[in-house]
Amino acid sequence: MNTNKKEYQEHQIFEELTLYIEFYKSLSFSIMGFVSIGTKAFLNIDTYIFSSIQGTVDSIKTLLTNGRINDSYALLRKYYDSTIINIYSSLYLQDNVSLDNFIVEKIDNWLQGKEQLPEYRVMNDYVRNSTKLKEINDLLFQDKTTYRELRNRCNDHTHYNFYHNLLLNDNEVYLKHRITTLNQFSADLRNIFILHCSYLFYLNEHYMTSSDYMDSFVCGLEPEEGSQYFVAPFIQNAFDKTIKAYRQDIAKLILDKTCMQLE
Repeated sequence: MNTNKKEYQEHQIFEELTLYIEFYKSLSFSIMGFVSIGTKAFLNIDTYIFSSIQGTVDSIKTLLTNGRINDSYALLRKYYDSTIINIYSSLYLQDNVSLDNFIVEKIDNWLQGKEQLPEYRVMNDYVRNSTKLKEINDLLFQDKTTYRELRNRCNDHTHYNFYHNLLLNDNEVYLKHRITTLNQFSADLRNIFILHCSYLFYLNEHYMTSSDYMDSFVCGLEPEEGSQYFVAPFIQNAFDKTIKAYRQDIAKLILDKTCMQLE
């Protein structure tokens, strides 16, 4: 099969990509006002991390639309790296900020271009070994092969470890396994999104908040009681279509732990 066939062009992955793109775009804007304690940053540092991830996912959509599955896997690895960087930096700040250590130099120096973050493996191990994230990690990695095999697939495509991987960048050659590969890509992409959102909702539940509470102050009105716990519609939508739909065990844990009115 080549990529101009209806089965390819109308694959569910393109609808999923649109969901992820809009999620990161909305999240980037909605959390802008939350101060990143432990840094000198004026805006929340995740604002631009999320907008950068939005750009990566948008680039994946463009490549897949043009039938470049092999190149898309290289960007999928970049997306995976970005989610780990995001969770590592957020977790490291929470773990190390205090009244005696108001500025966490490792992260603040990274923001100012003075210091690199640790290599991927170190950051990943930090997140995986966190006692704060133990419950969510136990569920995410109960099948120890899922994310390891996902990472291996990304590397195989990035480094041309197999000849058939590079063929997937030719959008005209007939490949009977093209849709099978696209199905796998869709599952891999979804698993990264679920991993990222699971960490985010568990670690920073306030990121789920809707604008109702602050909008009331802007309009000079008394906020509705409990409105600080209202969840933004785009958050609920993403939660329903990904975590609740595919990982009910993780959804239950997040619902049990959060004070937000997530359903």
